[in-house]
Amino acid sequence: MSLLIRGATVVTHEESYPADVLCVDGVIRAIGDNLDTPAGCEILDGSGRYLMPGGIDPHTHMQLPFMGTVASEDFFSGTAAGLAGGTTSIIDFVIPNPQQSLLEAFHTWRGWAEKSASDYGFHVAITWWSEQVAEEMGELVAHHGVNSFKHFMAYKNAIMAADDTLVASFERCLQLGAVPTVHAENGELVYHLQRKLIAQGMTGPEAHPLSRPPQVEGEAASRAIRIAETLGTPLYLVHVSTREALDEIAYARAKGQPVYGEVLPGHLLLDDSVYRHPEWSTAAGYVMSPPFRPREHQEALWRGLQSGNLHTTATDHCCFCADQKAAGKDDFSRIPNGTAGIEDRMAVLWDAGVNSGRLSMHEFVALTSTNTAKIFNLFPRKGAIRVGADADLVLWDPLGTRTISAETHHQRVDFNIFEGRTVRGIPSHTISQGRVLWADGDLRAEPGAGRYVERPAYPSVFEVLSRRAEHQRPTPVQR
Repeated sequence: MSLLIRGATVVTHEESYPADVLCVDGVIRAIGDNLDTPAGCEILDGSGRYLMPGGIDPHTHMQLPFMGTVASEDFFSGTAAGLAGGTTSIIDFVIPNPQQSLLEAFHTWRGWAEKSASDYGFHVAITWWSEQVAEEMGELVAHHGVNSFKHFMAYKNAIMAADDTLVASFERCLQLGAVPTVHAENGELVYHLQRKLIAQGMTGPEAHPLSRPPQVEGEAASRAIRIAETLGTPLYLVHVSTREALDEIAYARAKGQPVYGEVLPGHLLLDDSVYRHPEWSTAAGYVMSPPFRPREHQEALWRGLQSGNLHTTATDHCCFCADQKAAGKDDFSRIPNGTAGIEDRMAVLWDAGVNSGRLSMHEFVALTSTNTAKIFNLFPRKGAIRVGADADLVLWDPLGTRTISAETHHQRVDFNIFEGRTVRGIPSHTISQGRVLWADGDLRAEPGAGRYVERPAYPSVFEVLSRRAEHQRPTPVQR
């Protein structure tokens, strides 16, 4: 099985150049000018288009059981929608119930994900702590290719990880060469504000952002960063949405601490006025955590991308339809949290970032693919265009346009937070494992075609941290 992409401009995170790219048996076999065409090879004309690494979405929740319901998007429909948007890999989340075996939950999610249309991996959430959890973290790293663990600092009385759990788990991550990640919101404050607002008669979606103000995220980000600094671990903060959290990341990085920030396109483009929409169902459709913020935070987040203090873009793709959102009709805290975005992430970021001059093409590639691959130890298998890398590619039409709508998207949800937005710059073709699975509007996704991708422990940052720890090792006083 071979595919030759001829005449495109190759764009990576660091350079761009015209070249032909030959893919054979799912990997990139050759890159050069006027490559010979093997017998029986499919040829794809890339003239006037950019050829980039396929998108990697490091934050999705397919088929997630959450808040009394299950996300409407399963692993096939979600990854298929991703292919339509230029995304060729996802890293989803295994979220064990408190007291549930991590391995049991992991195998459950693996079973659900077997229908994926593109490659996938998993972060595993730490929702409780015991020696069993510590042992199973080791098993997941050593034998199942997991190299990152998620910690929810929100969702009190459910999956929230208190400080003692954060400390124990971060320390275990350091021992195992795994990256700790956090959802940074102070769960105690959120719970308190939710109860307070409801007592004041604030029951609609407009209360959602009031219960999770920016300082709630800033405090949790600061706390997680200080814990990581004290223990000497790296740290990855998911869906950074506020200037306060970004400032904490920038401060830590200025001191040499390896802290990484992820941002969602929705937080770059939408503000909290959406929660005051006169139609309850529309306002509820935007309910996610952290919520969309006052406008001044969007420009701060763009500056975070430009300065290198934010490193990846994701979607937190977690779909709930109107009838599911209606569970919180009389109590905003019961509205299932989540919005869609896997199909729209790359086009929205290109249109709002590259077309506006906020980002270069190379920064776009880094933010949608390469940086994620590097942080989670997938590079150069993923996130690269080089001989031997997986043939996961997107052929990008910078002049193509699409108007985003829930009526025409491929995501299995009846709402789109970018409804009516016309974007310029779209994927004309998406290639996964050397096969064209999206071609000018024709989606050819197949259930089960995706592979589970193991991620080795000890990304490169651990070498630096190990040397630093050795240099700073305390010594006793000889008396």
